[in-house]
Amino acid sequence: MQKSECHGVVQLRNRKAGSCDQRTSSSMQIKHRTTVQQSNSSSSNSSPETARKVHPRPSDKLNPKTINPFGEQSRAPSAFAAIYSKGGIPCRLVHGSVKHKLQWECPPENLPFDPLLITLAEGLRETKHPYTFVSKEGFRELLLVQGALEKAVPLLPRLIPVLKAALVHMDDEVFARGLNALVQLSVVVGPSLNDHLKHLLTSGSLIIIKSKIPTYCSICC
Repeated sequence: MQKSECHGVVQLRNRKAGSCDQRTSSSMQIKHRTTVQQSNSSSSNSSPETARKVHPRPSDKLNPKTINPFGEQSRAPSAFAAIYSKGGIPCRLVHGSVKHKLQWECPPENLPFDPLLITLAEGLRETKHPYTFVSKEGFRELLLVQGALEKAVPLLPRLIPVLKAALVHMDDEVFARGLNALVQLSVVVGPSLNDHLKHLLTSGSLIIIKSKIPTYCSICC
């Protein structure tokens, strides 16, 4: 009888010891998994991509919102981007260490303004590099060539709606490019622009201006 009791006690102790060993083993496995997960998380946080975000490159300031040609695009390219990619704009961006410039395939004065000037004006609504620079600088340089007046005036009825689209854009940088382009155009065409100014005013603009300046009278009325 005593031997049976002793044998039962020994079995009970063995079961308790085995249960304790299993809990210890499970605890060690959990700790090991936690350590591996923390190690993987630390590795991902120290990746080159993360380092670039924490420490931006100097070129990031020179080329804001640069397009990644190898990345997936969330939407189809714009008309200007498509034309530029197919070589429809006869100039290319030359990257410089301080600033960029355009390299034309032929002298700009030999290029027809129709439809190139209108295409560049449409590109003013772009928000990504290099399209923002190409459209802005291309529009400016094209208006500087000899004979720009004679080439630009016939295009005013088509240019004004495009510039207006830039002026009412939600992006402040797009608005600034549209305004600068309008100033550059006015310098070239002079009084020829007067008949088209009324088309640049959004609906209600005259009412707002008159409420602030009662004596105001538009020359386009």
